Formats: sequence, C-alpha cells, structure tokens
Amino acid sequence: MRLRFLGCGDAFGSGGRFNTCFHVTTDETAFLIDCGASSMIALRKFGVDPNAVASIFISHLHGDHFGGLPFFILDAQLVSRRTAPLVIAGPPGLEQRLAVTMEALFPGSTTVERRFALELIELAPGERRAVGGVTVTPHLVRHACGAPPFALRLESGGKVVTYTGDTEWTEALIPAAQDADLFIAEAYFHDRKIRHHLDWQSLAPHLPAIRAKRLILTHFSPDMLGRLGDLPVEAAEDGKIVEV
Repeated sequence: MRLRFLGCGDAFGSGGRFNTCFHVTTDETAFLIDCGASSMIALRKFGVDPNAVASIFISHLHGDHFGGLPFFILDAQLVSRRTAPLVIAGPPGLEQRLAVTMEALFPGSTTVERRFALELIELAPGERRAVGGVTVTPHLVRHACGAPPFALRLESGGKVVTYTGDTEWTEALIPAAQDADLFIAEAYFHDRKIRHHLDWQSLAPHLPAIRAKRLILTHFSPDMLGRLGDLPVEAAEDGKIVEV
C-alpha cells in the first residue's frame, strides 16, 4: 500500500495546505480517502490521474472533506472523459447532500448524462463492507456535521489504514484503529480541548490501547502548525508519500 497526502490541511487552508484528500494505491485498486473542496487542484499539482481512481471514501459531509466531489465528477464528465465506473461511499445522507451541493455550485449538473457509471453507497455505522478492492468499516465518531460522521478503517492489499475524520476523543477510535498498519489522526490542537475536534494530548494516552504500527497526525490549526517541531510523532504535509 502506498499513500500520498494530497491535502492535509484544515477547513481554512492554514499553512497554505490543501483540504483533506489522501490518495491510496494497492495491487488491487486506487482510491481516495476524503475529497475536500481543493482536491482537484491537489490532484493536478501532484500528477495524480483522476481516471485511475476507482473509488472515493468520505468520512463526513463537511466541505473540506467532501466538497471536491462536484468538481471531481464534472471533471470526469467534461475534461478527463472518464468511461470507467466510479464508486463514492460515505455516510447516510451522502446522496442528497451531494445533489444539493452540485446544484448549488453548477445548476443542472445532476441531470446531465454521463459516459461513466456513478454509484453512491451510503455506509451503515459498524457494518464491514466490500467496495471494489477495499473493505471499509465505518465507526461512528463525534463531530457535528448534519449527518453521521465516521472514522474509516480501510483494508486493501493485506494492509489496514484508519483515518479518524474530524472528531473529539471517543472510545470508538480504539477499535477503528486497533493494530492498523497506518493510523492517520486529526490533531487540530496540541492541548486545547474543543468540541468536535481532537487534540494531541487527548489522543496520546490511548495509543498503547490502539497499538497502530505507524501514526501520522493531520488537520492542524495555526497553533498546532507552530508546534510541529516539538511533536514526538510524524506529521502529515501535502505531497508526503508513505509506504505501508
């Protein structure tokens, strides 16, 4: 498994970073974890062919995590001339929220005929499901976004990667990330505790129970960006490549 951080920033582009979008390739498939509003720009910058992406997994329905989907779909239709099927899997409410967003940004875009099949899958919390060459298990976390927010545990090519999505600390993160080959965790602040987001000091005491083989922190506030040099673990950055 090879993962590249195409975007690892917060909602506001702190530090000049793109919104959340991770590109994963295995022997079986290639997929994205989240597709924030700036993701098409990041795909172009880092030379990732969108037509080679078979599926997209969405953690939750906030614009910096799913807002790039209208652009991805329209690029596939109008620019990249996609013909291969595309599967997008995410929380309940995905289909309606995506349609509303597409119509708000590009009126009429939901009714135009496409050359490729688009399948939208709404995942049920805790239900392990095969999607293409990936097995995904969504774990319900704590982040207000108008629909169930997930931490995603994704298995492909004999490896496991878990992403917390956005969430304050919840015990659900332990089974979601337990023994994962790679655990990507939000750490919006170092020690400041706020609702709906995770800080490093709240996460750190639980790492022995999680037992992930590798941990990379992401989704930093300006305050956290100023502390990266003091962290005892890895930090994400746009363009960073991880071999799992």
